[in-house]
Amino acid sequence: MMHIEELEDQLVKELASGKGQASLFLEIEDRIIEFNSTEVFRSASLIKLPILFEALRQLEEGILQPDRLLSVRQEDKVGDTGVLQAMNTQQITIHDLLTLMIIVSDNSATNLVIDLIGMAPINSTISKIGMKNTILKRRMLDFKAAQAGNDNFTTSADIVLCLKEAIEGQWLKEQSRDRFTALLLQQQFKEKLPAYMDQSLMEIGNKTGELTGIEHDCAFITYGDKRAYAAVLIDGLEDNETGKSIIRQVGKQINSYISGISTGNPNY
Repeated sequence: MMHIEELEDQLVKELASGKGQASLFLEIEDRIIEFNSTEVFRSASLIKLPILFEALRQLEEGILQPDRLLSVRQEDKVGDTGVLQAMNTQQITIHDLLTLMIIVSDNSATNLVIDLIGMAPINSTISKIGMKNTILKRRMLDFKAAQAGNDNFTTSADIVLCLKEAIEGQWLKEQSRDRFTALLLQQQFKEKLPAYMDQSLMEIGNKTGELTGIEHDCAFITYGDKRAYAAVLIDGLEDNETGKSIIRQVGKQINSYISGISTGNPNY
């Protein structure tokens, strides 16, 4: 049996156990657990969430058309995560770029989306929806820009806000909210927060982020007619596997708490 206070104690203990700096924002049934939630971290691929948000908004406005074909040049293909770098395709739709950007965290696709919709509109939307400590300053894998001080930053509180506003807020129309939700549910990287979650009991959509010494994950968790939101950000890691392990344990504790609620345990 687990009460919300016990969940908080266990999560804080888990997050404080590692050598890196950790942050958490968790909202379950209007109960909020925070741990360094406004501390600013390098965003890694979590920045792709507000990029998706703005892309969906521009699709709604008719600025973009989902089936419009964009050219893919060899110089557009960058390494690390994603599949576009390995494909021979010379054209791709905006719809497919957004899909690749989220479900396989494709960096080449992300850079094409950033170039298409513009950094300024993305940052404007970041500001409008209330993400106070988030900013996009560089394309994916532009480490020269990062070294020059132009990096991408966010907080766990901002990431949960982005998830909530995209999924149940008023900034996007229902079709766009459904699209945002569907993309996260199709996520291919499930090795962190969802790893120990009971996917027969709950529906989990997530987005990961990682760089050397950095491990992040965020998720919405739907169980019955209720929903929880979580974001865990960790940096300063000596090895990334330690960060992944901590995030998995956070997911496991959230799962235990939600499982007890969902089974109607009267002691919760």
